[in-house]
Amino acid sequence: MTFRHCVAVDLGASSGRVMLARFDADTRLLSLREIHRFVNNLHKQAGFDTWDIDGLEAEIRIGLNKVCEEGILIDSIGIDTWGVDYVLLDKNGQRVGLPVAYRDNRTDGVMALAMEQLGKGDIYRRSGIQFLPFNTLYQLRALVEQQPDLVSQAAHALLIPDYFGYRLTGKMNWEYTNATTTQLVNIDSDNWDEDLLNWTGAPTSWFGTPTHPGNVVGHWICPQGNHIPVVAVASHDTASAVIASPLADTDAAYLSSGTWSLMGFESKKPYTSEQAQRANITNEGGAEGRYRVLKNIMGLWLLQRVLKEQNISCLATLIAETAKLPACHCLINPNDDRFINPENMSAEIQAACRESAQPVPTSAAELARCIFDSLALLYADVLNELAQLRGKPFSQLHIVGGGCQNQLLNQLCADACGITVVAGPIEASTLGNIGIQLMTLDELSNVDDFRKVVSHNYGLTTFTPNPDNEIAHYIAQFQQQRQTKELCA
Repeated sequence: MTFRHCVAVDLGASSGRVMLARFDADTRLLSLREIHRFVNNLHKQAGFDTWDIDGLEAEIRIGLNKVCEEGILIDSIGIDTWGVDYVLLDKNGQRVGLPVAYRDNRTDGVMALAMEQLGKGDIYRRSGIQFLPFNTLYQLRALVEQQPDLVSQAAHALLIPDYFGYRLTGKMNWEYTNATTTQLVNIDSDNWDEDLLNWTGAPTSWFGTPTHPGNVVGHWICPQGNHIPVVAVASHDTASAVIASPLADTDAAYLSSGTWSLMGFESKKPYTSEQAQRANITNEGGAEGRYRVLKNIMGLWLLQRVLKEQNISCLATLIAETAKLPACHCLINPNDDRFINPENMSAEIQAACRESAQPVPTSAAELARCIFDSLALLYADVLNELAQLRGKPFSQLHIVGGGCQNQLLNQLCADACGITVVAGPIEASTLGNIGIQLMTLDELSNVDDFRKVVSHNYGLTTFTPNPDNEIAHYIAQFQQQRQTKELCA
């Protein structure tokens, strides 16, 4: 037997993991084992919401060292994280300041300014990326205006996964799939758009040419002295999750479900028409020259905040209570920008229901039911937008990521969308990270080959639409709810 051992560092906006994969090249069996898990929280520093970047690095090193202490010879390491955020470095490669988190409000009003000065259509034609107030395009402008002292010290800007790769190897890299989330990459050239960068006021010299996933950035020297390749995987976590989505055919859509829900389809061409712009569709970079044509949905962030505020420790019990409640008693638009980072999510949901003359949810179960019903209806609306864009309906919807464990939400999604839902794998981002590593090691030929490995090794659960479901009757009412100010509109 020929075994390969690959380590995936998978960081999300609320937690991080170091995972060990073992791949048998003869039987094509792939197993995952969690080595180290840790929390990722926002920290208020100097008035900004920031990431504890040094603490995260320390946790990553703890996980890597644990693998080495077991005597396992690691073949490669890959890192994936959330998008848009970055770290500044000075001319000596030392960090300048702390990375400000995308949920910070420093970008308030900046996106509107960009649209006014550059033109919304021109920005979209150049980047193909949806308008989100926290895109790096707007973050950099806010940085230049609000923290000029940091700008004067900085010589480089690395996106979060590239920064951790740099800390392990001493080599800088700008990986393409994550770079596209910035709204600063030109969709025609796959390189930084100088006009957009110039508008931010940040030096273009901060950024090197983006590289596509699958190249070895450098080597990490483990405590035992081994030089281990660090691979630039599809470092945006959604890009990795899509790689691991066992899409049945070209008519299948995907939903990467977690703190954010990303719904879309793969395409060999971008969609940058006026119709796509009106729907605020994004064309993020994927592996092998494919585009991830998708839309951001606020996702389970709302539930995560409610769980924390209501001090709920057992999600399974809450979901069981929620399933007993009537459908669509009250609805919100999860993409209303009031839910980006409110002081109290429970109170914000209640206020939204009160303002729209609906019953106000009070218990944790009622709040969860409101979130689940609203998300399912939003999924249905977005899936319809995507189908209209491509000119034909979808055959299936594949839900991957941690959110696919929520069977109630999966069924509500199938009912609202009127389509078969296939759930799994749960560890999609980690698996996609591993998949690119195995391709780089010449153990697999391409993404489609890897998806066969995923289907072979990980059980999938199917949910079919219930013909007697209640939720589909509320689609028209929900579409009226979406007329509010939207994060993604």
